[in-house]
Amino acid sequence: MLPYLQLGPLHIWTYGLMLACGLWAGFLLLNGEVNRRRLPLDAGALMLAIAAAGIVGAKLYHILTILWTHAGNWSWQELWNPAGLAWNGGLLAGFAVLVGWARAKKVSVWTMLDAASPAAAIGYAFGRMGCFLAGDGDYGIPTNLPWGMSFPHGLVPTTQRVHPTPLYEIADSVLLFFILRAIARRQVSPGTVFAAYLIGSGMFRFAVEFIRLNPPVFMGLTEAQLVSLVSVVGGTVLLSWNRRRALVVAAH
Repeated sequence: MLPYLQLGPLHIWTYGLMLACGLWAGFLLLNGEVNRRRLPLDAGALMLAIAAAGIVGAKLYHILTILWTHAGNWSWQELWNPAGLAWNGGLLAGFAVLVGWARAKKVSVWTMLDAASPAAAIGYAFGRMGCFLAGDGDYGIPTNLPWGMSFPHGLVPTTQRVHPTPLYEIADSVLLFFILRAIARRQVSPGTVFAAYLIGSGMFRFAVEFIRLNPPVFMGLTEAQLVSLVSVVGGTVLLSWNRRRALVVAAH
């Protein structure tokens, strides 16, 4: 893999490069949705706030996860590893910023979350591309399938042929992006796109965890699978609530 790019005197971390690309792509998509929905927002300022909160949230989530799962068997190097950014933490922090921003600007929270959901899907795809290039240990279990890959030069090297799970998640995220875009262009109740994002992203992550290296933490499920279940249940409840609300409005 290619954890770093050397361009003359420049030493570029590929994960950071993909993170920057993801934020830029997220901004373009969010700006397009803000303009399409005619929301009174500065997408640039909002994206900067989301990026800052997301990075802080991702780092804090990573630290808390290490402290919880490793108990007393952890090192300072693990805690402060620059590659230690957990998507779930960044997602929670980013959506918290969205909710706060919506309330401050007197914009519907559900509309704001709908507008940002496609951008979140593409942002995740870029993040997983960064994981793939860096070979940071997010790959899966050993496999004999023809597309199995080894990561001998990754940040967390392995010479075994393993499932390239970051590539699976990239494909899932791109598919989810197009599904969300299709839903967003229909006349749906506010919150529907966000609900679809919660369900889709949760289902995809839950499935891929079965071939990831993450250890189980409860009833044979990994921490990511437990979070995914919460995401799917939350999205399903929101979707059901939206449908009932739409029926009540139609009846009147």
